[in-house]
Amino acid sequence: MKAVIICNGEIKDYTYYEKYFNGAGLIVSVDGGAAHARRLGVKPHVLIGDFDSITREDFEYFRNLGVKIEEFPAEKDMTDTEIAVDFAAEKGCKEAVVIGGLGTRIDHSLSNVFLLKKMLDRGIKGIIVNEYNEVTIINDRIWLTRERDIKITLLPLSEKVVGVTTKGLYYPLHNATIELGMTWGVSNEFTDEVAEVSVKSGLLLVIKSRD
Repeated sequence: MKAVIICNGEIKDYTYYEKYFNGAGLIVSVDGGAAHARRLGVKPHVLIGDFDSITREDFEYFRNLGVKIEEFPAEKDMTDTEIAVDFAAEKGCKEAVVIGGLGTRIDHSLSNVFLLKKMLDRGIKGIIVNEYNEVTIINDRIWLTRERDIKITLLPLSEKVVGVTTKGLYYPLHNATIELGMTWGVSNEFTDEVAEVSVKSGLLLVIKSRD
């Protein structure tokens, strides 16, 4: 099952995200992400959070629609988004798309990117998207379909990533080791319709970006 997790980060072009809801069996609205859910015209299956950023109007709107409410204390060890990831895992989701997970708060943005590791550990293929970026994490291989004006960036999330090999990208890597802090994988380009990125060990962020 596929989950869409709607967070409270920056969203400008709401129509851009419509494609990510195709086939979604679970929609989770995280706290103030409820405002985005309303503008997207979607009814979440559940509202999750400590509700310190949701407006009363949005809260009452979805409660009156019968949406399930999962409220948590403001003082807790996990972010609302991490709780949403756990919720999706417990419901048996194998895919998750996080929208509104990137924005002006770099601490929130990075913590959401790092949640891709938790998703991977829990058997979920996770991506975080906005209008300009799509971020995922791999520990084996991934195939990427060519898109117009898209750049591919590969960044280590572990201390080192061993055996990085690419096919179908302009700047090739062959059994390379990329250590944390290296920028070898930044801003690559497609040469084929489908590119392949594989690693032997470690955690690699794979980022599709456009200007």
